[in-house]
Amino acid sequence: MKPSVRSLTAGLHFHGEVHGKRQHYYVLSSARQYFVMSASLSKRDAGYFNLVSRSAVDKLYRRLRGQQGLTAKIVFTRSRTRRLVPSRLTALNMLYVLVATDRASIDRRHTSREIFFNVKA
Repeated sequence: MKPSVRSLTAGLHFHGEVHGKRQHYYVLSSARQYFVMSASLSKRDAGYFNLVSRSAVDKLYRRLRGQQGLTAKIVFTRSRTRRLVPSRLTALNMLYVLVATDRASIDRRHTSREIFFNVKA
């Protein structure tokens, strides 16, 4: 089933804003999925959005609950099924959703290029 833009944006609920290293992400949700949106830094009046399944985020949260110092790379390599986490970008977006829904936080102590996340128990 190919989704239409009208069905994707109908009745969205705003969860919060997440500040990454260089970008700000806005997390919204519908009944079945989360939308991770960001504005383009180079193009005016443009932006990007990624879709993440609600059930996949819930499964990932149950699996990672209470863990500290996670990166998108670690989440991607540790995932057992590629259907749940098909890429590093998807893993990063899922972690951003967990931060916006207050189930995780970004660990600001690290100054490396990667973003480290602490998932709440």
